[in-house]
Amino acid sequence: MILHAIGLMSGTSLDGLDICYATFEKKETWSFQIIKAETIPYPKIWEDKLRNSIQLSAEELLELHSEYGFYLGKLTQNFIQKFELKNIDLIASHGHTVFHQPQKKFTLQIGDGRAIKIETDLPVIYDFRSQDVLMGGNGAPLVPIGDELLFSQYNACLNLGGFSNISLKINDKRIAFDIAPVNIVLNKLVQKFNKSFDENGDLAKTGEINNELLLKLNSLDFYQQFHPKSLGIEWCNENIFSLFQNIETIDVLATFTEHVAQQISKVINENNLKNILFTGGGTYNIYLIEKIREKTTTEIIIPKKEIIDYKEALIFAFMGILRLNNEINVLASATGSSRDHSSGLIC
Repeated sequence: MILHAIGLMSGTSLDGLDICYATFEKKETWSFQIIKAETIPYPKIWEDKLRNSIQLSAEELLELHSEYGFYLGKLTQNFIQKFELKNIDLIASHGHTVFHQPQKKFTLQIGDGRAIKIETDLPVIYDFRSQDVLMGGNGAPLVPIGDELLFSQYNACLNLGGFSNISLKINDKRIAFDIAPVNIVLNKLVQKFNKSFDENGDLAKTGEINNELLLKLNSLDFYQQFHPKSLGIEWCNENIFSLFQNIETIDVLATFTEHVAQQISKVINENNLKNILFTGGGTYNIYLIEKIREKTTTEIIIPKKEIIDYKEALIFAFMGILRLNNEINVLASATGSSRDHSSGLIC
């Protein structure tokens, strides 16, 4: 039986909404095919709304939760009409993360799934993270279930997005955790050069590494913690940005890129990984990838563009399929929750 699903993913780097329409089939193992996918850049008004959402009052945030849900619904309906899609079993929406504090038992992804359903008249599954956090988990990373069932041919899968996270098998258990912030910091730094991202890492390449800053970054407590562990924008606001004062931005960019490469390489080398599938927008940062290659002996596999760009949206679509069938779609070994479970609100 072939199932059809749309996955919606909005990352912390705010480069736009990823929409992926894919088919899934289970025989002995699961297989997938991406049929149509596109990224819809956020207009400035929405980029600003989402970026500033962490500052809103409770009342304003509830309003944005509804408004963003309808916006997602409209974008999805436009996508369906544009590609004349007929067979759709469900829409699975990640939402946009505003707060992520699992140690306090909450995480919030806005974009009300009921509003998406009203706009599209299709079953919608959303809020994939909250249940895991209530069960003592980090609510992240969630994509390891897809790595386990759709990409098991690789030793590990590493995503370079707003944050970098890795998924790998240790003693027959799928382990996953966030490694370090990436584009959430780099993209903010390059705004000072009137750019939205550092294309190919060309700007970082021209800066000088500040060894004092590098030492401070590498000494942060998070990097000494054992997995499972996850990061949020609040952590960056508290621990990262204040370290950049009185240092030229171009040198901060160079130093932070080196920092990310060191932290990722450390994880790769500690786990003796032979090959890794790299995905996410940071995969296009040639300078960062070169730095990781220099520090490891692993085979870095960069797949075709549709997997680089849409793997997360694809896996959320897959998680929706699993949830609809009440099958496990969150792995406790990855998030640290009390048990594997099937997560997501269905409407």
